[in-house]
Parts: sequence; C-alpha cells; structure tokens
Amino acid sequence: MEFKTIPILRIFDEDKAKEFYSGFLGMDVDWEHRFEEGFPLYMQVSKGNLVFHLSEHSGDCTPGSKVLVNVPDLDRLFGDISSRPYKYNKPEIEQAPWGGRCFTVTDPFSNKVLFNEQKNT
Repeated sequence: MEFKTIPILRIFDEDKAKEFYSGFLGMDVDWEHRFEEGFPLYMQVSKGNLVFHLSEHSGDCTPGSKVLVNVPDLDRLFGDISSRPYKYNKPEIEQAPWGGRCFTVTDPFSNKVLFNEQKNT
C-alpha cells in the first residue's frame, strides 16, 4: 500500500504566497481554485513529487505549522533555494539533534518547512 501526503498550509495573501513558494522555493503553481470572485484562494504548488496545498480558508488549517521534508541531497537543494534573492529568509544548514543535517525556511504566514537529510547509518 502506498500513501501520498499533501500538507495544507494556511496563507493570508496570494501575492506573498506566490513570491515565497514559487519565487523563493522554485515551486510551480499547478492550479488555483475559488468558489467565486472575491472568495478565498485554494491552490496547489509542487516541485517534483513535493506537493503543498495553500489555503486562504480559515477553517482548513492553522497558521504556524511545520512540515518535515526528507531530501536525498540537501546541499543541492540548499544551493538551489539560497541562490534566489528573497530578503525575508536566509536559511543555513544545521546539524540536526537527531543526527542528520537540515535547514528551515519560514513562509510569510509563519509556516515552517524543514528540509532534512537523514544521517547515513
């Protein structure tokens, strides 16, 4: 049995969300949905098989969430993300307390994405 988890992250501003997820993280905006003009946005962004749903709907989720994303090549991803100009976030690679290496980015809505490279055992 296979599972695919898609985290839903709360957002409050479409332009800021796109600047962060598309501009800074390099994710594609796959689709956008509103029930009608002037209603909250619900959209999907992705990069490879990493998929997030971003929602302006107040009941969907809580701002300030944290998502852990395991990656096979942390240095490559870090180089890719940190090469993009984004004045609100300057991540650094850290030694994780659990033995691996990681870096965290925080979106404009206080959601955190922790990119983690597992320690080889």
